[in-house]
Amino acid sequence: QVQLVESGGGLVQPGGSLRLSCAASGSIISINAMGWYRQAPGKERDLVATITNFESTNYADSVKGRFTISRDNAKNTVYLQMNSLKPEDTAVYYCLLEQLRMRYWGKGTLVTVSS
Repeated sequence: QVQLVESGGGLVQPGGSLRLSCAASGSIISINAMGWYRQAPGKERDLVATITNFESTNYADSVKGRFTISRDNAKNTVYLQMNSLKPEDTAVYYCLLEQLRMRYWGKGTLVTVSS
């Protein structure tokens, strides 16, 4: 089994920044990609950003230019640097790991953007 533990969520004012981290442990064999999704109240879970093992990145249009995804392969950890945060970024952020055609999810970390 694979375990994912997210951290770094919290309350931030509009225009502020947060950095999320997600550390993977357990049966790590060959990670294809890691990433972040988010789910706002009453909405579906949507892609935020992903990064492959070739360092190829993909971002939702709504976060391009504001969020940056990165990973530390030695630590099996993925990060999401979030700048210029907006109230509409408020959501539970979930970490994703893809390995051997399987998807693993973290339990999520809440990000609230409010004044």
